[in-house]
Amino acid sequence: MTAADRVLFGFLLLDALVLAIVELLFLPLWIGPVQFPIMAAVAAVTTPLLVSAAGRLSQHRGVAAAPLVVWFLAVFVFGLFGPGGDVVLVGDWRALLFIAAGALPSAMMLGIVLARNAVEAGRTAH
Repeated sequence: MTAADRVLFGFLLLDALVLAIVELLFLPLWIGPVQFPIMAAVAAVTTPLLVSAAGRLSQHRGVAAAPLVVWFLAVFVFGLFGPGGDVVLVGDWRALLFIAAGALPSAMMLGIVLARNAVEAGRTAH
């Protein structure tokens, strides 16, 4: 990885952290009398994009997985041990939807990135 790639990688990790915190804070959103967990949809779109972008920076699997790991750790730490000791992660179906929507598509994207990197490594080996 070049120096520019390392800076971009740092921004991707920072973006994963900020997105996790913002998504957590807006997770218990209500529109009138209806629960509206739009942040689950945001997590389902943005986190796989971060994994894909990190996977293009390096062939190393740890680089591709790092945004997902940072996102998941941020959700865990800030969700359970939030500001002032508050529990930010709501204890109902919205939390499960949010974690599943952020983690599952990202894990699938990680598999796609790793398979793509393995195919590209196989092409260069021959």
